[in-house]
Amino acid sequence: MSDCVINVIDCRKSFGNLEVLKNINFTVDKGDVVCLIGSSGSGKSTLLRCINRLETIDSGQILVNGQDIYDRKIDLNHYRAKVGMVFQSFNLFSNLNVLENCIIAQRKVLKRSHQEAEAIAMTYLKKVGMEQFSHAPSTQISGGQKQRIAIARALCMNPEILLFDEPTSALDPEMVQDVLDVMKALANEGLTMIVVTHEMSFAKEVANKVIFMDKGVIAEEGEPNEMFTNPHNQRTKEFLKRIIR
Repeated sequence: MSDCVINVIDCRKSFGNLEVLKNINFTVDKGDVVCLIGSSGSGKSTLLRCINRLETIDSGQILVNGQDIYDRKIDLNHYRAKVGMVFQSFNLFSNLNVLENCIIAQRKVLKRSHQEAEAIAMTYLKKVGMEQFSHAPSTQISGGQKQRIAIARALCMNPEILLFDEPTSALDPEMVQDVLDVMKALANEGLTMIVVTHEMSFAKEVANKVIFMDKGVIAEEGEPNEMFTNPHNQRTKEFLKRIIR
């Protein structure tokens, strides 16, 4: 039986006359940590948003656990609970405190009792080192803390897959490592993850597959050691030479 949990087949996506995804094909197996790398505008975030159904592909298929995610019968809220997403801008509800941010989707989507949702929220806030801020207004904590809360909020939904869209790009440099440490711990526990990132050290250390995107296509993919020490595509070589000092 295949361990494939995501299968992207011949996917295309345009915004007006700009084709941002061109015939994209790749698979993700259960427990994989896949890092998408490439220059800004290469299509990485759009691809992630298509997998989360925040954008709609123009053609092709995306199968998750063998099911076409663009099937009309899909319950989007429940799908996004199983395929969670962590954004670069955190996307916390500013009118709710930390704990309430972690409870609201559990109550509305999973129909958990308040008591159960709160217990689960506290478990994951503790996991990311934020339990002491549970009653803090979400507007009065640092960027790194907000991102760890966003990860906890996603974990509260018991996702099978987590998508990370440049989760450290909006953070001050000293806060980046805290968030990466949380993500490394999740990877070590076997959570399936797709990560759009400019953190090459994270990709080298944590990923088991790296995909380099360039101008809307997958220019190269492979294991981190091979990609970072012996890239075959000329554009991959140029990108890595520029970004790794």
